[in-house]
Amino acid sequence: MPHQPSQPSLAPSLDAANPPAIQKQAVKPAVTPIAFVRAIVSAYTKHGKNPARALELAQITPELLADSTARITAIQMERISGAAMQELDDESLGWFSRRLPWGSYGMLARASISAPNLGVALKRWCRHHGLIADDITLSLSASGETATLTITEHRDLGTLREFCVVSVLRNFHGLACWLIDSRIALTGAQFAFAAPAHQDVYQVLFSAPALFQQGLTAIEFDNRYLSLSLRRDEAALRQMLKRALPLTVLQYRRDRLLVQRVRQTLASQPADTHSADDLATLLAMSPRTLHRQLKEEGASLQALKDEVRQARAVDLLLRTQRPIKQVAQAAGFQNEKSFMRAFRGWTGQSPGDFRVAGLSSN
Repeated sequence: MPHQPSQPSLAPSLDAANPPAIQKQAVKPAVTPIAFVRAIVSAYTKHGKNPARALELAQITPELLADSTARITAIQMERISGAAMQELDDESLGWFSRRLPWGSYGMLARASISAPNLGVALKRWCRHHGLIADDITLSLSASGETATLTITEHRDLGTLREFCVVSVLRNFHGLACWLIDSRIALTGAQFAFAAPAHQDVYQVLFSAPALFQQGLTAIEFDNRYLSLSLRRDEAALRQMLKRALPLTVLQYRRDRLLVQRVRQTLASQPADTHSADDLATLLAMSPRTLHRQLKEEGASLQALKDEVRQARAVDLLLRTQRPIKQVAQAAGFQNEKSFMRAFRGWTGQSPGDFRVAGLSSN
């Protein structure tokens, strides 16, 4: 076993869980596939070491390990990962052709913490990751409204392939959320390998639709997150690194772009956002979470709906000759009567009178 590390680790944990203080108070479901534990065991084999102590620490029995359908909890994964990283002195757990000594990921985080915004910080992370592990390349790109992190593999990662890319993506996403102290909603995840038997867990790990047997491995999210300023400093980093393994499972309550995302979705998909349930589904969250997070941001769904619908209706009334019924539908109303009632509440006029007054003033 290596000496006690002088620098804390920033390394991935794979499961859905609450922050550490809550973990101790609640029993979390076992959703992490045993396949990831087997990958860690194979890392021990690669390094010529015995995984017995780490398995015992995580309370993973031989019978559980032999069951290909078994699942473990977040805390079990955290324990076996942490023990393995220290015993093997390898934060990559055997993924790469050379070890990443304990503290490697903490070093990458420290190199990114001084960046002016998230985009710069993540590009630094990608660049520096390539300096310590050239088996894969991480690339961050932006096109239109979408930011994409892509993993390019430069060698056959063998049986550790899935565990490697899932861990790296989760680590990247978790760090990004922590840097801006905000939930970052993923809009998609795709993988170059075939769907595993435990593919259902990907919805838990990424909270986004997962596609398999794609041309590349990547995750996608709203490009606007990249312009957000970092909300962490060196002191916060030192504190976080004392217990970094749960970083990628921290369920941030707040999404600093949620109000903007709601406005955009209401404006771009008016016919699909009549109810909170419909909108929440499009945003990959529950209606309860949607309402709670908007309240934390000082907004309400109804107010945002009114704002977007009014702007759309006014634009159509003044710039087109569409009949009132068509304007109502385009603004997201299910019938003309409810539209006219809402419009009168916004402006004190009927849509027809508003159109006539607006056109005559021009």
